[in-house]
Amino acid sequence: MTDRSVLITGCSSGIGRCVADGLAVRGYRVFATARNQEDVDRLQADGLESLQLDLSSSSSIATAVDEVLVRTGGKLYALFNNGAYGQPGAVEDLSRALLRELFETNLFGWHELTNRVLPVMRRQGHGRIIHNSSILGFVALPFRGAYVASKYALEGLTDTLRLELRDTDIHVVLVQPGPIISRFRENAYAAFKRNIDSETSAYRDSYQVMERRLTTEGPVVPFTLPPEAVLRKVTHALESNKPRARYYVTFPTYLFATLKRLLPQKILDRILASI
Repeated sequence: MTDRSVLITGCSSGIGRCVADGLAVRGYRVFATARNQEDVDRLQADGLESLQLDLSSSSSIATAVDEVLVRTGGKLYALFNNGAYGQPGAVEDLSRALLRELFETNLFGWHELTNRVLPVMRRQGHGRIIHNSSILGFVALPFRGAYVASKYALEGLTDTLRLELRDTDIHVVLVQPGPIISRFRENAYAAFKRNIDSETSAYRDSYQVMERRLTTEGPVVPFTLPPEAVLRKVTHALESNKPRARYYVTFPTYLFATLKRLLPQKILDRILASI
């Protein structure tokens, strides 16, 4: 696998770090990127080839990709886009600026990075683009509107790209995890406290319940899995001759994909609103 290089975003912790470690063990040449330099330093100290990459910055994306290609002689087998964050809050409490900021990282950065590596994959005649989406890429939950919107948009863009590349050997894949053990809730809570004025919101009481959930130690949702569950699906997407368009991860993802196909929207809404 040493001739197969993989660029991964969002490797400071959680899914990104787990996938970087797991693929390196399997012999891939992993470029583990993170937004903050201190995380890059820690990844390098742990033996990973690491670079700084801030998905909200075009110059950071260009610099990171150029450096990877210098090190690989202009080749790249795969991109695993993973770096993203959640911004809790009711839709009516989300400002335009907040949505724009989240989309810069969760969608526009992924799009720009993908477009930077696609010419490389076209020249070499093959490649894998893997996007880490979410169960919230096809069902919505209250107070997750910003994250849901970014993932719905990602899925539409990815489906279109897959159709446009169908006559090439560049495979485009979505991974759709449900609840996974990570620092996602911790980071989401920090974003909530920083950006949402809960005291003046019409949802003040609901926010108090949400904050208790966000600050609870350990898994709060049944069927939560460790990030290794995502690693297994990413590995299959990298190594299968015919990778799937979508990989579900965790029981809730399988369940709600089925319910979305079978149930009337009003009944599904009632279930989702109660979660």
